[in-house]
Amino acid sequence: MAVTREIVRTHDVVKTYYMGTEEVHALQGVTTSISAGEYVSIMGPSGSGKSTFFNMVGGLDKPTSGEVYIDEVDVSQLDVYELAWLRCRKIGYIFQTFNLIPVMNAIENVSLPMVFAGKSSDECRDKAAELLKKVGLGDRLTHRPIEMSGGQQQRVAIARSLANDPAIILADEPTGNLDLKTGQEIIALLTQMKEEQGVTIITATHDHKMLAASDRVVWFTDGKVVRVQNREELNIQVGTIDGED
Repeated sequence: MAVTREIVRTHDVVKTYYMGTEEVHALQGVTTSISAGEYVSIMGPSGSGKSTFFNMVGGLDKPTSGEVYIDEVDVSQLDVYELAWLRCRKIGYIFQTFNLIPVMNAIENVSLPMVFAGKSSDECRDKAAELLKKVGLGDRLTHRPIEMSGGQQQRVAIARSLANDPAIILADEPTGNLDLKTGQEIIALLTQMKEEQGVTIITATHDHKMLAASDRVVWFTDGKVVRVQNREELNIQVGTIDGED
């Protein structure tokens, strides 16, 4: 893969939580970088620090010490309003539980980030319809989440994540609530979006099917990066992951 500019860079990031008098060291000096247009999976066991790292990159939390740069902006130096602007316009989010608003239909859910960004109603609806068609839901524009399958809801979430043309999409266990076949379809769709939209995709996941789609995998253990592997270094046997024949 061609070398491109860094879009995410962390330097010696430490995150410490306090539970009463006990210190919990969630991140212990994490230094890493992600290039624009990469598909990177963050993997590791529960409690390894991958979710905390994910929250740092998403501007959802700030480090105890160290630096987190998003497109060369140090997020630790931003106030609450600047962080909200960054999250709205630079980052799209996809969650394991979809996080769609139940009373809103597909178009309305996808439009919401654009409404917060101050775009006109017509522009929001037109672009939402276009994005839903791109993810294969052109016939579900007015359906509410309860009227859609889990895979369809996740497609709506992917369309929503692209609403404001973000530079980065953060996907937190995007296949965690889906069956095997639907999970594979979502991974393929994320890969397609990366190729077509040029966005950087960062996933926090336990799903080993993500390995085949990833340009790199960053492995966390005990709050530290213990290994970084390029796709060609991974031992992937297609069709034998997660019980496939």
